[in-house]
Amino acid sequence: MEILKAFVSWSGGKDSALACFRAIKKGIKVLYLVNMLGETGKYSRSHGLTAELLKAQASAIGIPIIQKGTNWGNYEEEFKKTISELKKQGITAGVFGDIDVQEHRDWVERVCGEVGIKPILPLWKEEREPLMKELINSGFKAILCSTNASFLGSEWLGREIGFDFLRDLKALGNIDLCGENGEYHTFVYDGPIFKNPVKFSVGKWIQRDKKYFLEVWNVKP
Repeated sequence: MEILKAFVSWSGGKDSALACFRAIKKGIKVLYLVNMLGETGKYSRSHGLTAELLKAQASAIGIPIIQKGTNWGNYEEEFKKTISELKKQGITAGVFGDIDVQEHRDWVERVCGEVGIKPILPLWKEEREPLMKELINSGFKAILCSTNASFLGSEWLGREIGFDFLRDLKALGNIDLCGENGEYHTFVYDGPIFKNPVKFSVGKWIQRDKKYFLEVWNVKP
């Protein structure tokens, strides 16, 4: 049986980390992490994490990361160029952490199909609470690095993902437990796919439009 060689669409957060973990457990050989940055190339587009921190994360995991600066106008074009180059290196599949936003899946399947890459979505249609419990019980360590102000205030930034967090989130009643609708984003700094934890520090929080972002810095050894 041929071993699938894949990249993981990497945000630095819990869903891509758990999807990567499940893919590896299934025998898929993950050779690259692919991370799309904003226009300046300094921060990740959705999570607001620095490019340097994401590189430190990849180094701690032991899988090389490919980073591309994009704007919304050329995002798809740059993504397709990137995975086309990976295909030339023998990559035949891409792993994505989407759970149930159909629009995202449609995009992933269309774009990967146009390049000839097999899309794999290990978390698709999973129930939220079991997913979160699997993440915690598997030993992943993560903090909230971004929140949508319409759902969660700045006081949630920096909170550790754990059973207390899950309990408090459930008590709110109107939040997707996995943040699938953009309620929050996370930064994963340790877990079963890591060779060693990422050393980091946090700074102040900033607001952009209706989102709060926590400054998270890589602490170099």
